[in-house]
Order: sequence, then structure tokens, then C-alpha cells
Amino acid sequence: MSVLDAPAGTGPRPAAADSDTGLIPVFARLKVTLLRNGLRQSAGRRAAYIASVVGAVLIALGQLLGLLLLRGNAHADSVGVLLIAIVAVGWAVMPLFFSAGDETLDPTRLVMLPLRTRPLIIALLVSSLIGIGPLFTLCLAAGSVAAVAHGAGAVVFAVLAAPLTLLVCVALARAVAAANTRLLTSRKGRDLAVLSGLVIAVGIQVVNFGVQRLGRAGGLSALEPTADVVRWLPPASAIGSVDAASRGAYGQAVVQLLLAAAALVALLCMWQRSLTRLMTAPDGSTAAAADPDRKKSGRGGGGLWALLPEGRTGTVMQRSLRYVARDPKTKAAWVTALAVGLIVPVLNALQGTGSVYFACFCAGMLGIQMYNQFGQDTSAFWMVALTVSSARDAYLELRARALALLLITLPYTVVVTVVTAALLKDWSRLPGVMGLSFALLGAMLATGSVASVNFPYSVPQDGAFKNVAPGQAGLAWISIFGGMVSAALLSSPVIALTIALHVTGSEDLLWLVLPVGAGYGALIAWGGLRLAAPRMVMRLPEILGAVSKG
Repeated sequence: MSVLDAPAGTGPRPAAADSDTGLIPVFARLKVTLLRNGLRQSAGRRAAYIASVVGAVLIALGQLLGLLLLRGNAHADSVGVLLIAIVAVGWAVMPLFFSAGDETLDPTRLVMLPLRTRPLIIALLVSSLIGIGPLFTLCLAAGSVAAVAHGAGAVVFAVLAAPLTLLVCVALARAVAAANTRLLTSRKGRDLAVLSGLVIAVGIQVVNFGVQRLGRAGGLSALEPTADVVRWLPPASAIGSVDAASRGAYGQAVVQLLLAAAALVALLCMWQRSLTRLMTAPDGSTAAAADPDRKKSGRGGGGLWALLPEGRTGTVMQRSLRYVARDPKTKAAWVTALAVGLIVPVLNALQGTGSVYFACFCAGMLGIQMYNQFGQDTSAFWMVALTVSSARDAYLELRARALALLLITLPYTVVVTVVTAALLKDWSRLPGVMGLSFALLGAMLATGSVASVNFPYSVPQDGAFKNVAPGQAGLAWISIFGGMVSAALLSSPVIALTIALHVTGSEDLLWLVLPVGAGYGALIAWGGLRLAAPRMVMRLPEILGAVSKG
């Protein structure tokens, strides 16, 4: 018997906890109360919740109607199976990104209560069925089974499959949340929340790409190979059981339904073990201190840091790279730039409609990271300001920040360009594209350093999607978009050379753009740093005041 199978306290236990079902109405009322009290906090929150409910219901009803219209279609089963699989993946990953939106996802709040884990997970599972997500999922599950159910036997399986699908999805979300509770309440968990927008954006691009490929592949028949595999994976196997029963394959239907039921039991057991561990094992705040003799890692001068230059340059580069690895806002900006810079050229190449010059988009996305260099320092910029007493100091500071950026952007730009050229089998234009990318990157380093000095703004740390302090939005627009336009103008000589070689039919000379673009980019970046350095010395108080807001 586990520790939680016995009362945690010595006093009398509440009557509601004496049975496995006694907690269900308590936790259901708790969930409703949490929702109601949350909506009472502000009119804006109520309006947002009502709008989200209306939007989710309309989308769910539209999906339900669409699935019903597929009834009788030869590929309705493939659509239903894959749709439920996608919904299940959403249930699995959303707790990692939006755990802060539901207080009931944190089981550590129940540690001090005398509760057994078995009735607790049953009560939490039932209370989890209250909300927009479960309603949306139930509509999709009902539409999926209705689209493929033909005959009395299939209807019986459909009645079991729809609620079973919902229970598996909810249990999956709870099991994932419980297994990652310590992560979600840590700094790394907040990093995941910051990156949630990127996951959604990437997901939209992948779905868009899939829809386009589906249209070119001749319709829904292209889904059959994938659906034949997914229909054996819970909870999509529950939908597959209804289709199997409609075809008279009752043995297969029973096996698929049992797979979904077994998945539900396995998820509940995993959830129970996670709860037991969370409610009995100490966390970092109560655990004993780590062994003082344990070797420490990540200290300056050790490992890969030893490869950086000595002196101020290496110190500033290390500080900038640590921001990328540790600061949630900086990390989110970099990951977004890296992902979008790869997705745009690669997806266009895969669709057969792109050009190898789309790879320049990668250099543009990464070059944006040079703008507002001091905003990531926030109020700690005063320590940097103390070390800057001359234009030489300012130049070394800005140059080291640019070198840290180039340490990531240069090899990544080369990789993206080569991958795009390989997908399009357009190797003849590779040197020209690479040279143009280098020129654009150098121009953005130049304009970014000038913009960082003249238009600094603070990056608030208190909101995942709040990247500009109140009252500084104008500065951000001027800094980024003004700098990007200036970078395009500065890159115009290399752009003009590339266009001229194409127009005159001298594409065999495109290799000249590579050395010209690299040299021009290095020269223009050096000029921008030289121009910004004395300006930085004069504007140190203004920069410190701007980045310390919010």
C-alpha cells in the first residue's frame, strides 16, 4: 500500500473522502467555482472567456456539420481518425504551454489534504470534463463516429467510442501535466509558455502545407496510408472501431476499442504514480543541498567558453550567448527567428513554388536580433555602462555583441541556403544567394547597432507576450522597421549586382556575388559599429533610462 493510501493526517477525515465517488461533486463544484471567480476579476476577462466560448462552439458545430456531411463518403473514416489523432496531440502538448491558465492542473496544491490518490484522480478526471476544451472534443468525437456509423452494431460501438475518446484525451492531458508539474512551475516551464506562440505558428504552417499537398495529391484518398496506421493508435482506435463495426469486422472493432480502453487505464495508472510521487517526494525547496564536492559546470572559462577570445570581447560574447540560453524573452526571439527562417524557404521549396533566394529570408530574420541590443539587459545595463568610458570601449562592446550573433547566424544561414538549394536542385545560384545573404546580414548588423543606440526600449519580463514597455511602442517600430528599410537600402549595391547578372544572362558569374557580398557585408557592419560607438558614449544615461522601464 502506498503512502497516500493511508490518511495523511491524524484527525478525522471528511465524510466526502470515505468513498471513491464522494470527491466527485466536491471537485466538480470546485472547478465551477474557480471558473466563476476567475470571471469575476474583470470585465475584460469575462468578455474574453465569452468570446472564446462562442468561438469554440461555432468552430465545433462547423466541424460537426462538416463531418456529418461526409457521412457516406468513402474516406470519411480516414478524416475522422486523423482528426481525433490531431486533437489528442493537442491535448498532450497544451498543458506544457498553458498550464498557468488552469489552477487545477497543479496537483501540488492538494499535498496537504488527506486524500487518497485513486479517488482523487477519478474526481479530477470528472472535473476536467467541465470546460471549453472537453466540449469541443466531444463535438468532434460525436461527429467522427456519426460519419462512419452504419448499422445497429456500429451505433453500439459509437455510443462507447465517443465518450471513451474524450476520457482518453482528458486523461492524457492530466497525466502529462502531472508528470511535468515540477517543470511547469520552474523557470524552464515559463520558457515553454513563452515559446507557445512559436509552436502554434509552426503548427499552422505545417497544416497549411499539408492541405496544399492534399489538394495536389488528388483529394482525401491521399489520407488512406496514414489513416491505416493511425486507426490502431488510441484514442483514434476508438473511431476506427466504429468504422470496423460498420464493415462487419466486429473482431477488429473489439480489439480497437479495447486498445483505447487500455490506453485510458494506462494513463490513469501513470497519473496516479505521478501524483504519489509529487505528494510524497520533496521538491527543490525542501531537498537537501547538493553535494558541495560535485563538479560545477557552465562556469566562465570552462568547456566551450574557453574557445571565445580573451578580454572584453570574450566576456561580452559569453554574456550575450547566456542570454540566448537562459533569458525566456531572448530565447523565444531566437527560437522564433531560427524556426521561421528555416520554415519559409524550406516549405516553399517543398511545395515546388519557391526560389533559392527565399533563403535570404533567414538572414533577415536572424539579423533582427541585433536590434535593441540593450533591452535584454533591462536595469542591469548600468553595470555595462560603468565599463564604457570611451568610444573604444563602446566599439568593443557593440562588436562583441555582433560577433556573438554571428556565431549563430553565419553557420545557420549557410545551412539553410544549402538545404534550400538542395531541395530545389538549383546549385548554380547558391553562391549568389549566399553572398546576398551575407551582405544583408552585414547591413542589418550595421543598422541594428545604430538603432540600438538611438532607439533603445525596455523588454518587460512580467508577461509572456509583452515585448515592449507601455509608451515605447513607437520606439520599437522606428528601431526595427526603420532599421530594416535602411538595411535593404544599404544592401542595394549587392542586390543590383545580382539582378544585373541575371538580366544580362551572365548567371555563370554569380559566384562573384559571394566574395563581393561577404566583403561588402563585413565592411558595412564595421562602418555601422564605428558610427554607433561614439553615439553610445554620449547617450548612456538615455539608454539606461529607456531599458530600465517596465
